Amino acid sequence: MVIRQIAESIRALMSKFPVISVTGPRQSGKTTLLRGMFPTYRYVNFEDPDARLFFEQDPRGFLREYDRFVIFDEAQRVPSLFSYLQVKVDEDKIMGQFILSGSQNFLLLEKITQSLAGRVAIFRLLPFSHGELEAHSPSLKSTEVETAIWRGGYPVLYDRDAAPGSYFQSYLETYVERDVRSVLNIKDLNSFQTFLRLCAGRVGQPVNFQSLAIEAGISAATVKSWVSILEASYVIFQLPPFFENFNKRLIKSPKIYFYDTGLLCFLLGITNAAQIGQHYSRGSLFENMVIVELMKNRYNRHQRPDFYFWKDSHHMEVDLVSLEGLETQLFEMKYSFTPKAEFFKGVQSFRNHAPEHRRAGKNTIVFAGDEGQRRSGADIESWQNLGSL
Repeated sequence: MVIRQIAESIRALMSKFPVISVTGPRQSGKTTLLRGMFPTYRYVNFEDPDARLFFEQDPRGFLREYDRFVIFDEAQRVPSLFSYLQVKVDEDKIMGQFILSGSQNFLLLEKITQSLAGRVAIFRLLPFSHGELEAHSPSLKSTEVETAIWRGGYPVLYDRDAAPGSYFQSYLETYVERDVRSVLNIKDLNSFQTFLRLCAGRVGQPVNFQSLAIEAGISAATVKSWVSILEASYVIFQLPPFFENFNKRLIKSPKIYFYDTGLLCFLLGITNAAQIGQHYSRGSLFENMVIVELMKNRYNRHQRPDFYFWKDSHHMEVDLVSLEGLETQLFEMKYSFTPKAEFFKGVQSFRNHAPEHRRAGKNTIVFAGDEGQRRSGADIESWQNLGSL
């Protein structure tokens, strides 16, 4: 079994909070992780209608039966649970008493902030990172960058050696569509899938949501609603622009990225890794992979990624601005196997025009080659070393 890097962070806070929450995409490995880490904890899955019925008909009796050291999976399915847990953990004062897991982020976090604020440590588990695969077995990690992008990180693809195309088709039908229908009354799922593919076609670009609505044939309000559910289901995320006190005109629309590049490739119609090198989105696919790997590294350390992009009206751009304490780390991603002088233009422009307090920090160019270099303007890092960044 692949050891998840987030486990160390979870253990560190088990003695500090009465409740631990682990959220993330469906099939990212949450249940496997928690049941492996805490084999003595009892396990309740609220996808089971009998478990839901027991709680709904007799919540106090339910919590007498499951009174401590319990994993509640898909806890968002029983919203009133959180109010009962608030009273119980305040009375019992037992650290690590309950573990909550769920795959619908906004439903779970909404209930947590309403009832369990200050009582819960919140973790986000994304699919396997490159660092996790390499630590488990170097043979698991792809040696070709195109294969790493095409396959993505969902555990099933490694545990069962499932074919990505078949897996992602099933994933969309049985998970994404189910989450969508459980939250929004969408009758035409074909329109929703079309919208999802339009989002994939815009990956890594500043998004005009009005234009997206017109192309999808839906209203702007529907676009906002559908983007929200895709974010809540850990399918996409928005990367906001960074525009703190710059004197130049800056792009202020967010960019869209996917939490998993394997799913993204499926939506783009990419059926094998060899197609990536010739695909029009190859640069954005590489960029997406790097940003998500950096995000995984921080979530696994229980750090909140404070990520942005920067682009001015003269098309000078930095793919990722990461605010880390007093330092502003800059990352530029290049799908190229040879370092070039032009790679440094964006980070140099940012440093030249940024406010004084944003000029300190490391500049990193991540490229598709294998051998990194240390340059005066930036460190050039191979994508193979993403686990250490």
